[in-house]
Amino acid sequence: MTKQKTILITGATGNIGTKLSRYFLAKGHYEVRALCNNPVNDPAVTTADLSVYDDGWARHFAGIDTVIHLAGDRSPRSSWDSIQRHNVDLTMNVFQAARKHRAKRLVFASSNWVMAGYRFGDERLTTDLPPWPINPYGHAKLFGERVGRSFAAHDDLSFIAFRIGWCQPGDDNRPGPHMAMGSWGQQMWLSDRDLCQAMERAVLAEDLRFAVLNLMSDNPGMRWDIEETKRAIGYAPQDGHIPVLTDEIRERESMVRMERELADRLERLAMTQRW
Repeated sequence: MTKQKTILITGATGNIGTKLSRYFLAKGHYEVRALCNNPVNDPAVTTADLSVYDDGWARHFAGIDTVIHLAGDRSPRSSWDSIQRHNVDLTMNVFQAARKHRAKRLVFASSNWVMAGYRFGDERLTTDLPPWPINPYGHAKLFGERVGRSFAAHDDLSFIAFRIGWCQPGDDNRPGPHMAMGSWGQQMWLSDRDLCQAMERAVLAEDLRFAVLNLMSDNPGMRWDIEETKRAIGYAPQDGHIPVLTDEIRERESMVRMERELADRLERLAMTQRW
């Protein structure tokens, strides 16, 4: 029988937090503590503004085996102002609470947006490839990864970051052409059961001090490399999806590609000018 572990989930009422809370509680041998701003007023969740450090909520980190940190502004279109408060300051507060109360491991929900600049390339997307975020959201996720590396190196805290693909909200997480971002979006699909399995493997992984791992389902033909995820934590994805490309998707992808190439040329031109 698996030894009971105590898990704290931040952002517990969000899309991924809801799925993970339900999964771990159904297992029967995990104690789950839920912590977030609790917009749905769930009585099982401790309500807290994690963007403001307070010992009142930080004390819930005591005795924790694994913190699964999901809380934050989840929109890639958010402003720097929101990202600074909800994804940078908040993340630092969670790290500080985990360190102060001696949590053993922190699993951080990073994002595919850390690598969004590679969308129209053909590189194999390993986690050794230099990051290329293109918006405040992606930059903040990269910041979280680097802070986690520092804490793992200098404090008694194991750290795993998942660059999570696309796990759609609700119980109807089916892949297909309805997903935004065309083939890029579909190739990042992550099923609910693959998500939950990977998170449980991250909780149970032995002797792992630090890792940044891609987390997608086993989608045939995708550029995302999940071999290291399989090796590091024993991830064994059960699902996969081959992108379905309609004429509308192909036309939209072509337009976005041209817009991106133009933006890159303008940026390079601006960098050559004297200011």
